[in-house]
Order: sequence, then structure tokens, then C-alpha cells
Amino acid sequence: MNAATLDARETRDPAEREAALMAALPGLLAHAKAHSPAQAERLAQVDAAAVDSRAALAGLPVLRKHDLLARQQAARAAGGDPFGGFAASGWSGLHLARRAKRVFQSPGPLYEPQGADEDSWRMSRAMYAAGFREGELVHNSFSYHLTPAGAMMEAGALALGCTVFPGGVGNTEMQLQAMADLRPHGYCGTPSFLKIALEKAAGRPLSISKALVSGEACPPSLRDWFQAQGIAAYQCYATADIGLIAYETPAREGLVLDEQVIVEIVGPDGMPLAEGEVGEVVVTSFDADYPLIRFGTGDLSAVLPGPCPTGRTNTRIRGWMGRADQTTKVRGMFVHPSQVQEIVRRFPALGRVRLVVSGEMASDAMALRAECAAPDEDLRARVAEAIRELTKLRGEVQWCAAGSLPDDGKLIDDQRSYR
Repeated sequence: MNAATLDARETRDPAEREAALMAALPGLLAHAKAHSPAQAERLAQVDAAAVDSRAALAGLPVLRKHDLLARQQAARAAGGDPFGGFAASGWSGLHLARRAKRVFQSPGPLYEPQGADEDSWRMSRAMYAAGFREGELVHNSFSYHLTPAGAMMEAGALALGCTVFPGGVGNTEMQLQAMADLRPHGYCGTPSFLKIALEKAAGRPLSISKALVSGEACPPSLRDWFQAQGIAAYQCYATADIGLIAYETPAREGLVLDEQVIVEIVGPDGMPLAEGEVGEVVVTSFDADYPLIRFGTGDLSAVLPGPCPTGRTNTRIRGWMGRADQTTKVRGMFVHPSQVQEIVRRFPALGRVRLVVSGEMASDAMALRAECAAPDEDLRARVAEAIRELTKLRGEVQWCAAGSLPDDGKLIDDQRSYR
């Protein structure tokens, strides 16, 4: 199978790609140590010039998201750098190398800068693989509010020469009206919202023939359902911190890594695993504005052997295979065990609790099962409101008898089907 690629880098000899990435590593570390105070502290004993191989890279510590959050919180409490010293760009008053275009917020809250470069999240590569081309209109239903998802996709589409309709989230009927009036060629957003929109269209013809979806899993059953509606939907794996990590191609065999990241699949000790073994995805990004080195995503995956049938020669991973912790995504939003713990803290009348996510992707439901000796409707309503406040999602509250929930430390139970 031969499929068009965005540029010649995607079909390079793997040895050439590896040599280029390893040659660039020392410069990345030197830049991070010079312009990111937090990285300078983490890498104080590291000779940047000596980190020019995967073995040397594996000797560096893994950076966890909770480390980012703790450092940011401490710096903000002291009236210091809101990025906690990890960013190399910002605004006037911050001693940083470059000026950020925007600042975004992720759950935590964590704050991330948008880099100064065009398509700084590198989403255009994933969009091109999904069939988006210059001159097309893209309906973007990712959020433009607080989080970077909408801006990430828009930057990639603009870099390809597309025009973007900023639909954002919600207002389904208004978005459907815009789709009917403007007749966009493609869609980007969560797969769940695309499914909702198509079902609400109720037979009204839509012009969309391609989609790039992310933010939550899109199992083969849902991908096939989209295909039956005349839409070729492709997934990409990206985070607010890193940008694009990997993307799906017309081969439909795993996800191909982006050209500007180094990905390791590691065990609990942070050391790389053998090809095919399931472990945590750890990413090093060549981002001058936000140089994250050995960033632990918390996501599980594994390397697929061999090259992509489309002719792309970069490493492939199997895609999202769960979380290394209990964190999960519901309707595109991360839900963390700490949020469930906060609900228990707020309501001393509750015993053990378990947040159960059920149904199929794109039509999921969330329920907090809670032991309670004296349940009542007022308490149920207050707990439900706390769920919505903390997770930004609606969840049912189900009372359970004392001692009926397992004492296994599990706070989130994802029972959805990913087939």
C-alpha cells in the first residue's frame, strides 16, 4: 500500500532517522538546562553532550505529571513562575527564551504555553494522514475554552492550508446547522461528539467525508459505524503537554510515531522494555518552548514490529491500551482518582466509594457507587453536584450497603467496551 505523506521525513531510512534524533538530543538538553530552571535542576549532574543515545537517555529520570503539578503549585504559591520553571517561553517579567502565543489550562490545574512556531503541536502530520488537504473546510469541535485542544487542531489545519470553522463544544443543533450551511469537507473533535451529531442529524445529509478524532478511544466498532455513515475516521494520540505523539494511517495498523519525538515504552522502573511488551509511553519532545524530557504520559501501549504498509518507516505503537494508574477519560475529560478521593473528603457520611464508567465509547455513563449508613436524597444531590464540580461531568449517585464494595484500593472502574 502506498499513501501520500506530508514530507520525505516519513519515509526515511530508519537508521537515518535514529541518527538525526540522537544527534539532536544533546542540543535539546543543553537548551533545556539553559532556559528551563526546573530542567536545569533535574539535570544538574547530567553532561548534555554525553546524552546522544537511547541508552544514555534511559539513564535520566522520568518526569511525572504530578511532579509538574507540584512544582507549578509551589511556584505559584510563592508568587513565582506559573509554569514552575519548566517552560522556556512566557511573557514579560518571566526570564524565558521566547514569547508564548497563548497559555492554556489542563486539569490540576496545570498551565502550558503555546509555542511561537507555526503548528507548534505538529498536528498537521496527523491531519494529512487522515486525508485533509489544502483548500478544504474543517469543522473543529474541540474546545477553544481554557484547554488547548481546539487550538492544537486549528494550528495543524491552518498549516496545511485549510480553512477552519471553530465549532467548539456543545450547541449541537447550532453546529449541525453550520455543517448543513457551510458543507465542510472534514471534522476534527472527539469521536463521541461526532456520533452524537450524526445521530441528531436524523437523516439530514452531511458533507463530511473524513475525520480526525482524539481525546478518547475510538474502538473498531465505532470506526466501522462512521464508515457506514460515509466518514473515514482516523485517530491520533496527542497530549496538551507534548502535542502529537502518534497518528493512524490508511493501513489501520497501529499508530505511527511523529517525526519530532522520541518514544520509549518503559516498565514501572522507568527502563525501556523489549519490542512488543506493554508498558508506559514516555516521550521526549524537541520543543524549544516547552522542553519535556522523558515525560511519563501514564498511558500504556506497546511497539508493533515492522514498518507501516503505507511506506512510512517510523516505529508504530499499538495505540492506547489503558492507563498505568486508574485515571480514565470520560467524554474527552480526564477523571483522576484524586477527584474521587476529594468527594470522600467532602462528605464524611460516605464509606468506601467506586466510580464506575460503563457503556460503550461515545455513549458512556458514569456512576459513583458509595457506601452510606444513612442515605437520603439531599445528600445524593449534594454528592452529584460535587461530582459535576470536580470532574465537569454528570454522574449518578448509587447508594450501597456498608461493606458491600471491595476493599481493594480501586477508586475508578472502567467497564466500557473498547472493541
